[in-house]
Amino acid sequence: MSADDALTEIFRTEWSRVVATLVRELRDLELAEDVAQEAFVEASTRWAEDGVPRRPGAWLLTTARRRAIDRLRRDRRFANRLPDLVTGDTEQPDDRTIADDQLALIFGCCHPALDDEARVALTLRSVAGLSTREIARAFLVTEPTMAKRLVRAKHRIRATGIPFTVPESDRLADRLSAVCGVVYAIFTEGHRRSDGVELLRPVLCDEAIWLAETLVELLPGDPEVLGLAALVLLTDARRPARTDEDGNVVLLADQDRSLWDREKIDRGLAYLGAAHRRRRVGVYQLLASIASLHATAESHETTAWSSILSVYDVLLLRYPTPVLALNRAVAVAEVHGPDAALGAIDELAGSLDDYEYLHSTRAELLHRTGRTDEAAAAMGRAIGLSGNDSEIAWMRERIASWERIAD
Repeated sequence: MSADDALTEIFRTEWSRVVATLVRELRDLELAEDVAQEAFVEASTRWAEDGVPRRPGAWLLTTARRRAIDRLRRDRRFANRLPDLVTGDTEQPDDRTIADDQLALIFGCCHPALDDEARVALTLRSVAGLSTREIARAFLVTEPTMAKRLVRAKHRIRATGIPFTVPESDRLADRLSAVCGVVYAIFTEGHRRSDGVELLRPVLCDEAIWLAETLVELLPGDPEVLGLAALVLLTDARRPARTDEDGNVVLLADQDRSLWDREKIDRGLAYLGAAHRRRRVGVYQLLASIASLHATAESHETTAWSSILSVYDVLLLRYPTPVLALNRAVAVAEVHGPDAALGAIDELAGSLDDYEYLHSTRAELLHRTGRTDEAAAAMGRAIGLSGNDSEIAWMRERIASWERIAD
């Protein structure tokens, strides 16, 4: 393996560990990221000449600390932090300390005092290690715009004193729920981008999976963390079949299931089994249970739709949201027919009238009942609400196919 390949692999495993340790020592996220990045840049030069050190994480942390000391000596604002860094422990922390530091970094980046946009961007930058350019590209904004968002978020952290600590036990569940929500939001945007040309943003799917599995490593006994990891893996396993060679959308019913990633399915099922053994059910486990029923079905027709409907019933009792009710309506259509599902969807029209998937789902159901003109009108409404070119092209083709059949 070349030094460049080794550095790429080590960056993946060591970035968040190094940044997390530095955040604890420096008590400043921006400074920690800067010196960590400088350490990796130095490694790209030094390791090409000297080879990869036996303990690359320790090398990177030591180099970053030296860079931090140089900075602190030049900046009087941080003079009070210099003695602790110079006289403190210069060895790499043990695994438990590193795990605690990583958890503290994640909880800090996902702190409820930050808005949703800032939490997602900070998590991708500080925890996952994506560059500002990569995050900007994923969210279809310019690099300067994303850089400003990140700077504002870091300034807010400093101004409000947001702590990079693991919450006390009485607040851990609520804060962990927010962390899981950020990871799932990243995955959702990657799985079905809200705007742009293509349906998928693979980099966001990959980062969400990595973040979810990192949480499992750090909190292996938490059933909702296990459920989240199961959910993103079981859902993402379908990624290779979700678009055709031209990037066009392929519905679940029409997907070539031989293309599904069996390794991800197996990992997801293992996480879900571990979550169930904890006997504490939450939203991500329930959603993962639905995903598992899709993942293990041989075909769309043989899917256990009655079981899926039962899980949705439980979900709605615990977490009543219009989007979950819409997803349940799809299962209702498979179990009780499209007319029953249309009745359920009509009840959601007030709360989801600006949600394109309500109208596209309604269009498909109307078509199944033979009401082609109404179906085309509903799909037209969905087209007007969508910002994704791939989905718009698919919806237009659906209308055209219905018109061809009618003719």
